[in-house]
Amino acid sequence: MTDPDPVSWLLIEPGWSVVGRDGDELGKIAEVVGDSDKDIFNGLSVSHGLLRSKVYVPSELVGTITEGQVELDLDADSFAELDDHDEPPPSEIVRSDTTDL
Repeated sequence: MTDPDPVSWLLIEPGWSVVGRDGDELGKIAEVVGDSDKDIFNGLSVSHGLLRSKVYVPSELVGTITEGQVELDLDADSFAELDDHDEPPPSEIVRSDTTDL
């Protein structure tokens, strides 16, 4: 049996399996963080339990990406030390059409 071919980060989808370099499952993809228009891959938001917050994995720690699975270049202990991934704050809208009264 041959290993699946690596794929681009642009194909990663929520729900894909995330495994450590030792093959242990660490969680599931919650979100891909980056700018596909500019081909900039920042990292991944990984869900690792129903009642747990998501973890942010910077792109430098992402290893091989194959269809349905992302392998990280770290083990379970190192994964447990990663920071939580907070959702970005909503952008503020600054209106220029307001006038002082």
